[in-house]
Amino acid sequence: MGADHFRGMPARMRGWARRIKADVVALSLAVRHPQVPWYAKLVAALVAAYALSPIDLIPDFIPVLGYLDDIVLVPLGILLAIRLIPGPLMGELRVRAQAIVERPVSRGGALFIVVLWIAAAGLLLWAFWPGPGR
Repeated sequence: MGADHFRGMPARMRGWARRIKADVVALSLAVRHPQVPWYAKLVAALVAAYALSPIDLIPDFIPVLGYLDDIVLVPLGILLAIRLIPGPLMGELRVRAQAIVERPVSRGGALFIVVLWIAAAGLLLWAFWPGPGR
C-alpha cells in the first residue's frame, strides 16, 4: 500500500461515518414504520439503545477493547437490522433519512440557544452567589 492510499483515508472515514449516521436515522424511521416487521423493529430499537447507552458490554476505559464493541458490535447490529427490513422499504427509508441528514443546520439558531443557556447560567450564578453582606 502506498502513501496515496493512506492520504485518502480521512475522506473515506468521513464518508463511512456519514453512511452510518444516515443508516441510524433510517433505522429510527423504521422503528415507527407500520410495514416494518416487528422483529426488525425490535433489533433496530436494541441497536439504537445499545449505541446510545452509557453502559457498554466492554467498558470504554479498558484500552483498545473498550472501543472494540462500539467499532464492531454497533455496525454489525446495524447491518443485521438493515437485512431484516425488506429491501425496497429500506431504500425508501434511506432516501428519507438522507433528506433529514442533509437538512440545513441553523447556526444562528444554535448560537441563540447557547447564548440563552449562558445567560441563564449567569443569572443563576448572580442570584445564588454569596456576595458581601449576604
